[in-house]
Amino acid sequence: MDSIIFDVDGTIWDSSISVADSWNQAIKENSDLDLSLDPVSLSRLFGKTMTEIADALFPDLAPDRRMRLLEACFEAENRYLEDHPGILYEGVAETIKELSGRYPLYIVSNCQCGYIEVMLRTTGLTPYIKDHLCFGETQVCKGETIRMLVERNALKSPVYVGDTQGDADACRLAGVPFIYAEYGFGDVPNAKARIRKFSDLNLICA
Repeated sequence: MDSIIFDVDGTIWDSSISVADSWNQAIKENSDLDLSLDPVSLSRLFGKTMTEIADALFPDLAPDRRMRLLEACFEAENRYLEDHPGILYEGVAETIKELSGRYPLYIVSNCQCGYIEVMLRTTGLTPYIKDHLCFGETQVCKGETIRMLVERNALKSPVYVGDTQGDADACRLAGVPFIYAEYGFGDVPNAKARIRKFSDLNLICA
């Protein structure tokens, strides 16, 4: 292992309350939909691509209107998170700081542009992350996005830490070993490597 790539939602932090609040306001301001999102149901969509989320939340809208509304949600979310950031899971700040002294650290997420930057800025983790890439930039599936980050950083044997079956499937596509964060939002019953809390990475990645 020469590097570690992290997912964000359900792995590094939980922003579901702030995301739900900001999206509900954006939906109210930009549509006539009678829709109110709650953090738990919204968290089940975390990890999916932007188009999959739009299809799931706004099926009654035409595809182009779905994406315009979702873009409004994302813009509102990025602004809202500046003052209402997500909550880091226990041990994340200390463990990332420690791991950064041994390995280069990266992030790949299916999120929109700007989201990773807001997370890093509001949590103070910016100095420890070498590079990041997201669906908003690549417009391809997570496995391909992981592969793109691996190639542009010339990584030889990275591992990926995530919390959903989608993350595990993306790693299989990218040819990168997967570590399941079982405290997160998803369920990956066949994961070969797993952590019960974030600080367990100090042992797995020793």
